[in-house]
Amino acid sequence: MEIAKLGEFGLIDRLTQNIQLKNPSSAYGVGDDCAVVHYPDTEVLITTDMLMEGIHFDLTYITMQELGYKSAMENISDVFAMNGIPRQMTVSMAIGKRFKVEDIEAFYRGLHEACDKWNIDIVGGDTTSSITGLAISITCIGEAKKEDIVYRHGAKETDLICVTGNLGAAYMGLQLLEREKNVYYHQIDEINQKIRDAQQAGNDALVKHLQEQGAKIADFQPDFAGKEYLLERQLRPEARGDMIALLREHNIRPTAMMDISDGLSSELLHICQQSHCGCRIYEKNIPIDYQTAVMAEELNMNVTTCAMNGGEDYELLFTCSIGDHDKLDELESMGIKQIGYITKESLGTKLISRDQQEFDITAQGWNPLK
Repeated sequence: MEIAKLGEFGLIDRLTQNIQLKNPSSAYGVGDDCAVVHYPDTEVLITTDMLMEGIHFDLTYITMQELGYKSAMENISDVFAMNGIPRQMTVSMAIGKRFKVEDIEAFYRGLHEACDKWNIDIVGGDTTSSITGLAISITCIGEAKKEDIVYRHGAKETDLICVTGNLGAAYMGLQLLEREKNVYYHQIDEINQKIRDAQQAGNDALVKHLQEQGAKIADFQPDFAGKEYLLERQLRPEARGDMIALLREHNIRPTAMMDISDGLSSELLHICQQSHCGCRIYEKNIPIDYQTAVMAEELNMNVTTCAMNGGEDYELLFTCSIGDHDKLDELESMGIKQIGYITKESLGTKLISRDQQEFDITAQGWNPLK
């Protein structure tokens, strides 16, 4: 169905007709000039992300449903990174004419799936048209007690540095998708050039044969067997609210925390700069999945560099008191890994290699403005 047939308000009605509010703080949702959110005795957390087609996502290999899921999870992750609880979300989109109603409905299916997982209400947003591709802006609103909020600037000397999950898999998933995309377009360009040459030569039989070949290439699906985890990490990342709950359950309060969206190196430097401290992390302690290591070797890339600078893992990087060392040891099997410790600012930010050499940590992660 053409979006123009429904119009802006018809599309909004269609996308929001089944929304039921789940949180008491959601006083009023979609349907008026503003949503109404009520927080009498708590701090409000607000985060916004803007995603642009061609910069943050490529519809060659991500479906609209996956895009909706990922867009939501990226924002939800920011609230968890403040040790908060996400409650509401607003969603705005600028939509090009090539999209149909069914495409936007697929996006919203992914969005709802992510929000339902963490009990979040969609309470508003906006839609408009675009002549430069799809643009998405999502705002997530959360809550936390004042004493529970964890900032980036709270790390102290001797604090332990920890990460959840494993790192580098999302970046390896992106490299895999980009490789297959480049192979695909190279083959399409090659066959199109041959068709043009055959048309100029007046060889209709060859043109027909080449067009049939082109149709087969267009329908080709790459074999991703054995690499499913990497694709899942890139296309359907998970916000680590489970790890926030695990830390609370074991009475571990981070002193500083961020989610790893731009790369471990960038996030470490943010915490150290804002906390006025240095750090030492150990290459041998950085958690890396087997599929990540295999893919890095296949692409002739350094797996530690991928884990340090890849980004989009949406795992949590946090520091905590050295007194929590034993508790954290018990949680290693559940996905929390100690990778280093905080030092004096004068000692700098260093990575200790497997052969005990020290290297400066430099921010080489994702920069959308480059």
